Amino acid sequence: MKRGKKLISLLLVIVLSVSLLTACGGSGGKGETITLTVYSQLANYNGEMTGWFAQIMLERFNVRIILIDDQDGVYDTRMEAGDLGDIVVWGNNGDDYARAARQGLLWDWDDEDLLREYGPYIYENMPAALQSNRDISMREIGEPKLFGFGHNVASSAEDMGTFFYTWDLRWDIYRDIGYPSMRNLDEFIDVLDAMRNHVKVDNLGNPVYAASLWTNWDGTMVMYVKSMATAYYGYDELHMGLYDSNTGTYYDALMEGGPYLEMLEFFNKLYRRGLLDPDSMTHTFDTMSPKLQNGGTLFSIFNFSGSEGYNTLDHMNEDKIMLSYAPTEATPIAYGLNVYGGNRVWTIGARTQHPELCMEILNWLATPEGRLTVDYGPKGVTWDYDEDGNTVFTELGKRTDADRNTEMEGDYSGKFGDGSFQINNTTWDNMVVNPESNEPYNKAFWRSYQQEPRNAAEADWREFTGATSIHEFMVNRPHTVSPGIPWNDATRSVELRSTWEQVTTEIVNSSWRAIYADTPEEFNDIVATMIANARAYGYDECVDFSLEEAARRWGMEQDVRAAAAGN
Repeated sequence: MKRGKKLISLLLVIVLSVSLLTACGGSGGKGETITLTVYSQLANYNGEMTGWFAQIMLERFNVRIILIDDQDGVYDTRMEAGDLGDIVVWGNNGDDYARAARQGLLWDWDDEDLLREYGPYIYENMPAALQSNRDISMREIGEPKLFGFGHNVASSAEDMGTFFYTWDLRWDIYRDIGYPSMRNLDEFIDVLDAMRNHVKVDNLGNPVYAASLWTNWDGTMVMYVKSMATAYYGYDELHMGLYDSNTGTYYDALMEGGPYLEMLEFFNKLYRRGLLDPDSMTHTFDTMSPKLQNGGTLFSIFNFSGSEGYNTLDHMNEDKIMLSYAPTEATPIAYGLNVYGGNRVWTIGARTQHPELCMEILNWLATPEGRLTVDYGPKGVTWDYDEDGNTVFTELGKRTDADRNTEMEGDYSGKFGDGSFQINNTTWDNMVVNPESNEPYNKAFWRSYQQEPRNAAEADWREFTGATSIHEFMVNRPHTVSPGIPWNDATRSVELRSTWEQVTTEIVNSSWRAIYADTPEEFNDIVATMIANARAYGYDECVDFSLEEAARRWGMEQDVRAAAAGN
């Protein structure tokens, strides 16, 4: 009897083991499909993921993904429920993340060797990023627990990442109006006005504007306003203001003559000259994007809302193109590659029933195939390696790269852009060298991607600038490099968080009113009222906290620079 019981027990263990392996997705589609909830503070999409990436998840892991974006109240609701989701992606590693860690709502990756067993690629290749996360836990909860890793991890600290503050401009129009001088912001406005007068309507006959903004990425400040300061001066956002990595100087958002208010006035000038899309205050990124794609905007400080969205095959064939060209006084920021990872953290929720499966997915996203898939689509369908091991686009991939509205083929359905990776976070920085091809993940640096100008406008841009790529142009003009450091935001007290929310609500709402002011006098009155109200809510306390953080960051950056000099 005893022997029979042991045999039955052994059989049960085997059956359960097989069931667990099937549930973990290793079966390639066998067994019951598992639904995972991914809460991403970076997502622009809410609901079940569809299209080619969702199909890859189903094929590879037998998983369907429900994506939860970070709408108002979502974080607090999920915290109160004690269940953030299966996979949790953080917009930064500050207060929200720290609160979840302290309340035990994140899975410890060391528990039962979860990382070592199910995330071996991460375990073996991201030691500094993992240690950085342990260090954050030590500061926040007093234990060096491992909850995840930050985005854009680098394998070496010696290199600089690519620019995404690229000042993309409709070069074909700029060429047609005779390349007028644009040394500073005032001249830039004049140039945009001349360009708008040259081409007044988009592909659909709607008015063309210099810029179209969106609101759903606003935070402590209006996102596009503070980003304009980053693009022009190279100052990085830091809490309630902007920080200069060259000097350690901190500019609080509402300081007189400071960069935030200067850029706020810049957008008000655009509005008063009819150059700012009047729908900007009601736009999300998704509702703005079609205007970009239809030729309704003339410039963007970002590549993703400029050249990457506009430069389709149709536009290339029409001799239209967006390419980088900034005012000569601009010194946009670029970021040094960071072996510690950035502040957008990949984690697993403590209440998940499928921690192994979640880890397997994160591990795959960190592999060369996973990293390339996120940006370029399915291996063997839109990209692959050639006989020499170089990364190449397939014929379909060339079309999806040129136009995200391209329909997928074969086993994958829908438009490429609609089926793209909606979680909106990265594992490796795209300038990291892919060990399988010995070239960066970034397509611009693939051996196979070096190409002739796509139309006459691009040929003209190359001749005018002397550059053959956007990166080459940006790296050879004035810019600022912010070194990679093992950074996380200090935790704010409960009282300061409450004050912070009131102050930031005032800054964001009043900033938008100031942008839409009809006269300089109205603009100044709104700004004065904003400053007075913010101070009444406790603005100075927020600035004091921010100054302490700036001093801490300066010290860390100095240490990194000293270490680099020592090498």
